[in-house]
Amino acid sequence: MDKKITIAIDGFSSTGKSTVAKRLAKELEYVYVDTGAMYRAVTLYMMRKLFVSNDHVNEEAIIRHLPFINLHFEYNDVLGYGEMYLNGENVEKEIRYLEVSQQVSKVSAIPQVRKMLVKQQQEMGKSKGVVMDGRDIGTVVFPDAELKIFMTASTEHRAQRRYDELMDRGDEISYEDVLQNVKDRDYMDSTRDDSPLIKADDAIEFDNSNYGKEEQFQKVLEVTKKKITEVNS
Repeated sequence: MDKKITIAIDGFSSTGKSTVAKRLAKELEYVYVDTGAMYRAVTLYMMRKLFVSNDHVNEEAIIRHLPFINLHFEYNDVLGYGEMYLNGENVEKEIRYLEVSQQVSKVSAIPQVRKMLVKQQQEMGKSKGVVMDGRDIGTVVFPDAELKIFMTASTEHRAQRRYDELMDRGDEISYEDVLQNVKDRDYMDSTRDDSPLIKADDAIEFDNSNYGKEEQFQKVLEVTKKKITEVNS
């Protein structure tokens, strides 16, 4: 029986990380963990408490309320992956709204938030056989992961991809707003003091600006199978 590995997929927002990670986990029969959903759920909680908005962040209140947050994934047979639950409530749809996207980088920059979630993520992946995507999986959460992938694409391609997703879902939003959100998140994710978004030295970079979903997935799958073979040889 093949040894299972840990697969860390990092990269900028709207590069298709989650889509690739979900499909890869299903193909390999591994566990998929969407760390971005965890940060979004914490952000949603804090937005509901009015601790974070466009013009303020009450960091002290956010830290004080972290013990009251319970997160878990429940597998959905129809979707083929786990949905995010916040204190027993399915928030999978709500955490994807642009309003949450606009605040998540502020909340995730708080060291105490990252410390809490990194600990949970490490616990989820300690048995290996896991595909985890996020911003700091290969650098902080699992620096010893056997396979690290870093996904990127041009700002415009990522904004268009995100805009199309929101429009397909029925959201009323402008491309310009989505583009600005992508730029803002890139800046905040890359410049925060704690666990900034950077490519691990041993990560394989994929620029998917000009790749379709299928071509992108096949390239990642090829690299993954090669790594699993190496580990088991």
